[in-house]
Amino acid sequence: MDIDVLNSWKFDDLEHTYTERDTMLYALGLGFGEDPDDSKELAYVYEDGLKTAPSMALILGYPGFWMKDPKTGIDWKKLLHGEQWLEMHKALPTAGTVIGRTRIDQISDKGEGKGAVIYLTRDVIDKASGDLLAEVKMSTFCRGDGGFGGENLPGPKPAVIPDRAPDHICELKTLPRQALIYRLSGDYNPLHADPEVARSVGFDRPILHGMATYGIAGRAILKTLCDYDATKLKGLDVRFSAPVYPGETVRVEMWVDGKEVRFRASVVERDLVVLNNGAARLS
Repeated sequence: MDIDVLNSWKFDDLEHTYTERDTMLYALGLGFGEDPDDSKELAYVYEDGLKTAPSMALILGYPGFWMKDPKTGIDWKKLLHGEQWLEMHKALPTAGTVIGRTRIDQISDKGEGKGAVIYLTRDVIDKASGDLLAEVKMSTFCRGDGGFGGENLPGPKPAVIPDRAPDHICELKTLPRQALIYRLSGDYNPLHADPEVARSVGFDRPILHGMATYGIAGRAILKTLCDYDATKLKGLDVRFSAPVYPGETVRVEMWVDGKEVRFRASVVERDLVVLNNGAARLS
C-alpha cells in the first residue's frame, strides 16, 4: 500500500444515467416481486407507479474496482467489504442521471499482519437539480496491507443489538439464480457466477453479492416496518459477517425503538449471521 499515493488520490466525478428498466432489474436482483399479487411490492418491479429501492444508491455513480490499480500498491486479492452505511436525503428518481463524487475519508493502519481499513464516501447527486440524493459510505478491509506506518484510527462505532427477543422477524427466500440476476446491475465479479472461480477461493459454489444481501435486509425493513414506502427508510448501516449462497433463506431480526431500528440477518439453513450490527433510520 502506497499511503502517499492514496492520500492524494483524486476521483473524477462519474456521470451515471439509468432507466426505469435498470430500476426494475435492480429490484428483481433483491427478490422484489416474490408475491405478484401484492401491489405494494409489485410497485418496485412494474412500470405503472414504479418506485426505487433506497439501497439502489449503492450502485449509482460507483467508481469501479479502483483498488486494483497498481499505483495504489494494494493487495487487491485480499480485500473484504467490511461495513456499509447509507444516508438518504431525497427519494431516488426511477430514472435519470446522477453524479457520483467519491473521496477517501481515512486510512487506518491496524499493524503488521493485521491489515488496514480504507473508509470512503460517495455523494450521489442529481445532475439536473444539483440536489444531494444520498451519501454512501463504506469500509474496505485490506488484509494484506497493514504495517505501513500509519495511525490506527477508530472507525464509526457499530450499532449494538439488544439483548432480548426481536420485535419483528422477516424471512425472505433467495433464488438459486439470485446472484446471476443481481450481477446484471453492474457487479460482474466471476465469484458470483463461475463455480470454478468460487471453489478456487474456498467456497462450495458462487456466493451472493454482499450488497445484494444488504439490499435484501433493506427490503425486509421496507416490507415489515415501512409498508413498502421507500420514502420512510432514511438510513441503513451494517457490518458484513459471512456470505449467503443463492437459494438460502435470509432471516432479518428487527428491534424497534421509535424511529431507530437495530437489526441483523442470518441464513436459516446454516444458522449463521451474515449481517450484524445493523441500524436503520425511519422517517
